[in-house]
Amino acid sequence: MKYKFGIILPIILISYFLILLDNSVVFTSTVQIANSLHMTSQSVAWITNIYALVFGSMLLLGGRLGDLYGRKPVFLTGLVIFTLFSLLVGLAPTGLFIIVMRAFQGIGSAILAPTSLALLLDTYEGKQREKAISFYGVTAGLGASVGLIIGGLVTTFYSWRLGFLINVPLGILLILLTIFFVPKAKTRVRAHLDYIGSILSVLAILSLVNAINGAGHKGLFIAIFVVLLVIFLFREVKIDNPIMPMAIFKDQERVSAYIARFFYIGSMFSFFFLVPQVLQKYYGFTPLLSAFGFMPETIPQFLFGMLQSKLSNKYKNENLLLFGTIVTLLGVLMLFGLDLKHGYIISVALPMIVIGIGQGFSFGPLTVSGVANTPKDLGGATSSAVNVFHQLGSSILLSLVVTLTAGIANVVTSYHYQTLLMSLLMLVPLIMAINIKRLHRK
Repeated sequence: MKYKFGIILPIILISYFLILLDNSVVFTSTVQIANSLHMTSQSVAWITNIYALVFGSMLLLGGRLGDLYGRKPVFLTGLVIFTLFSLLVGLAPTGLFIIVMRAFQGIGSAILAPTSLALLLDTYEGKQREKAISFYGVTAGLGASVGLIIGGLVTTFYSWRLGFLINVPLGILLILLTIFFVPKAKTRVRAHLDYIGSILSVLAILSLVNAINGAGHKGLFIAIFVVLLVIFLFREVKIDNPIMPMAIFKDQERVSAYIARFFYIGSMFSFFFLVPQVLQKYYGFTPLLSAFGFMPETIPQFLFGMLQSKLSNKYKNENLLLFGTIVTLLGVLMLFGLDLKHGYIISVALPMIVIGIGQGFSFGPLTVSGVANTPKDLGGATSSAVNVFHQLGSSILLSLVVTLTAGIANVVTSYHYQTLLMSLLMLVPLIMAINIKRLHRK
């Protein structure tokens, strides 16, 4: 069965890809940025940290704005902010300037990420929606790995600035396409935005992300987060128009998918962050070569992600999710079990192929289950939840893996325990996938 998606799906996928690409490009560009703008290692870390802080803390607000004020105007606002501040980041003359501009870029991303998925939910129905979400999942999976490669190429052969400036013409094109081709939603009764809940959600997640990525006072920030979270949840239950409607957590499939996504992304983000270091420290790869060293994962992920989107017509989503999770776990166990002394091909590339296949089958179905049974008026809220669990999983669990292995000086021993922790994290998505299959049997 063939579906006609029109121009709206490419607009959604390209906008989402730019957000993911932009974040990965920074990973391979920090050394050149530090040299170019005369930044210390502590200050250059804030280029990533400030973006993560703002992006993570504003996701709930970004998604809810679309529910209340319409997808098209909010999506356009996100595109304009992201494009403008990508330009200013690319032209940054000083370290302080680039850090501030990255914060504003994070605001644009926090609006775009949930609103793009909510726009997809509004535009497509039934099997067409499921297939569109599969493509969205493929995009989510590819963004990080392709970003590493593009970042490595741009940084090595030209300048880190191009990695940000490339967003500008693409952003302008997306703005024009959105204006002319994305229809306005039917007029709805506009509820007032929950301003107090918005402020509480931003401050709570800001405290949590700062507790994870900040330089100090982590215990204090965790305590602040807990207090703000309790106040926020108490308020959200009581008011009529919450920023995070508790109704999104009443569906067991969605909740299982959120938990699965948190741990799956945590394990995979650890994989993307730690393996390049091993390639460079143990095998002596250059940064560019280590980026290309991810090709055994990137190519299967794309190919099997496209295959999964075709198989979604034939096989149930819960079966594809369970299969993808099992294969991913198998690949991570191979990383853990194969000694690095066997060489890159056997010890790293072979497990990468298996992980890539697993990711190709997992990302789409994870997203489908994360927005399953979503009413139209909650599209932004459920989309925000998908992105919040994605963002927090990558931050919290990567921090956990790094912290628990920080005292191990030997590269091989450290890698052994890191891959063991990644394997343990992957057990939770497997349990959640089994639970989702059980729910569908009922």
